[in-house]
Amino acid sequence: MTESARHFGPEIQGAIYLRGLSGAKPDIPTSFPGLEAAANQKMSAEAWAYTAGAAGLETAMDANRAAFAKFPIAPRMLGGAGERNLATEIFGAHAAAPVMSSPIGVLEMMHPEADLAVARAMARLNLPMIISSQASTPMEEIAKANGDGPRFFQLYWGKSDAIAESFVKRAEAVGAKAIFITLDTLVLGWRPRDMDLGFLPFLKGQGIAQYTSDPVFRAMLAQTPEENPFAAAVQFTQVFSDPGLDWARIAKIRSWTKLPIVLKGIMRADDAARAVQEGFDGVMVSNHGGRQVDGGIGALDALPGVVAAVAGKIPVFFDSGIRCGADIFKALALGAAAVGIGRPYAYGLALGGEAGVQTVMEYLVAELDLTMALNGCRTPAAIEAASAQPDWVTPSSTLA
Repeated sequence: MTESARHFGPEIQGAIYLRGLSGAKPDIPTSFPGLEAAANQKMSAEAWAYTAGAAGLETAMDANRAAFAKFPIAPRMLGGAGERNLATEIFGAHAAAPVMSSPIGVLEMMHPEADLAVARAMARLNLPMIISSQASTPMEEIAKANGDGPRFFQLYWGKSDAIAESFVKRAEAVGAKAIFITLDTLVLGWRPRDMDLGFLPFLKGQGIAQYTSDPVFRAMLAQTPEENPFAAAVQFTQVFSDPGLDWARIAKIRSWTKLPIVLKGIMRADDAARAVQEGFDGVMVSNHGGRQVDGGIGALDALPGVVAAVAGKIPVFFDSGIRCGADIFKALALGAAAVGIGRPYAYGLALGGEAGVQTVMEYLVAELDLTMALNGCRTPAAIEAASAQPDWVTPSSTLA
């Protein structure tokens, strides 16, 4: 069996039960509640607040989870899905499953190997990694660790177009197959857990390695980041946020690269339609895991409307709130081409470094594989085809 056709479900589940014959239990909990609780015990107070927290009263994070409950699955029997192939292609990148690691900044708080551990784990699984602008190591080192693995780059577009352009060109040079522009964090949201600790990692020089390694950013400094790391951190805060970013400015990216451009953070059908009109290559439905706009709707609630608005002209990706393989199945059923995972792999990183990331991602894809088998779906496309049925895209309806 080829790597792309790996049967994650029976393999991962079977290995756990076989080890259990000798009394061994999984080092990494197999359910999200157990994973989260274990990570909470392992992580520092600052790392936990930064990772587990959300904006304001955290209602948008709660809405993400509530949205998944509105779309229960009605399993279809006798679908003949004994052989399944989860392999997919995203902008020319071949992947073992339609599952990616979404960008998370400041991973050094979870584990010293940070993004490098994620890069190696994702490459081993042949799953795409979206490299973060707020990574703890430069993208060149991350790409080296990722080897031949599929990868994309997430761009935070701040006050300096020159830095944004430099990031894009560096990403293209290290083999990123697409650029995901994050639109929902043009200024940091109101995050009480972080503020109550008086903690902003960037002021400590954490999570700014893409900047301190960038020639355009370095040219802005009177001293190098190595000579004066605090000055570099302060300069970062001066260029990171720009809520004035608009459609006209992001159009400049077309003169910088020929890579596909995905707009991440789309939550409205009209914004999705505008993205198609403006010629962008994809959108990603995401509310940043509830970390930006308190009181916002759940990301999965927004997905059907966005899918309808793009009308198949460009792919729709999804993240925010996924905690298990059944959640992935639901997002694919509602029209997502692939999904991004956030907090679960960060907790895996905290618990076990590279092995922890790999284990958590394997769990998620294994459960997706089993859910597909139990619903008669041989490929991800078989899941997506069902989203065309009108009764599937109404909240509180079942996914069959």
